Amino acid sequence: MVEAGSDGWEGLVWQDWKDHEAIWRHLDQGADPDVIGDGKPLHRAAEFGTPEVVAELAGRVTDVDALYEGTTALWEAVFANRTDNARVLAAAGADPWRPLIAGWSPGRLSLAGPTPDLFAVLEGEHALSETERVAAEEGRRLIAALGSFYYEGLGLACVAGIDAEEAIRRLQATPPTDEELGALLDDPYAYDSDRSLRIIGVTTVPGGCVITQPWGYAPQMPGVLTQLSVGTVCYGLYANPKSGNQGSIARHGVIDDSDLHPGGWTDPDDTPEEVLASYLYQDSAVAYSCAWAGLRPTDARAVVGPPDAWVELPQRDYWRS
Repeated sequence: MVEAGSDGWEGLVWQDWKDHEAIWRHLDQGADPDVIGDGKPLHRAAEFGTPEVVAELAGRVTDVDALYEGTTALWEAVFANRTDNARVLAAAGADPWRPLIAGWSPGRLSLAGPTPDLFAVLEGEHALSETERVAAEEGRRLIAALGSFYYEGLGLACVAGIDAEEAIRRLQATPPTDEELGALLDDPYAYDSDRSLRIIGVTTVPGGCVITQPWGYAPQMPGVLTQLSVGTVCYGLYANPKSGNQGSIARHGVIDDSDLHPGGWTDPDDTPEEVLASYLYQDSAVAYSCAWAGLRPTDARAVVGPPDAWVELPQRDYWRS
């Protein structure tokens, strides 16, 4: 039996949401179907669990459309592309067309995803705008074009509207010697770190250019982003091996936002455009960064190399914008 003051879910890990017997056992022993810690069991099951677990909980909760941090369990299932769980929740009475974050409903969000016929909808009702439809198509194209590659430890800056030559001019960068570049590329992590962080790749792509550093964070340093963004905008990414993806935005020579999480989850304060981008590019931080700046690369070369040019930044304090 559940002890006083406990919600009855102690010891559960995310894999357990796939174990119907384990969930049923917790519930049978008195676990609260509506509360787990500061969250909701149905939300977790919608994202991580099986349809059987979702159906079990949906039949026991007080409200199948209860909110947690601005979303319903059905939203969680749709966002995670768990169409099996989304169908179970809809059959249990969850509302696909309830507006949640920035006016998006689970149903409208699904129209931008891989299963636009997930929920029945009248012709034209709740339809995506032309801008949203184009964004969804570009999202699928961009993710496919970039493909899958290891990018932990990568630094990136996606700059709108300028080419590689202009980026190099703005940064006052110069080519490293062949000997120096060869030694660095042979083993970046054995090379002098102060010098290796100043060497970056620059590549022109449709819509702008990409600054890349497979071994470090230099492209996202404030002093780099502010120089690149004069008269335009850019998105910086550092795939920090210790703390995850970190994003920054620079506009017209000024850092406009930082400590962002590209390719992550939605926030209740997100704009409609941010919600759609987070859905389209979840777990795809590089694609998110490119898309934010309006870049349309046709493959991953601008990111993983070889770039159009390797150049060396002049020595200065790039942590000052």
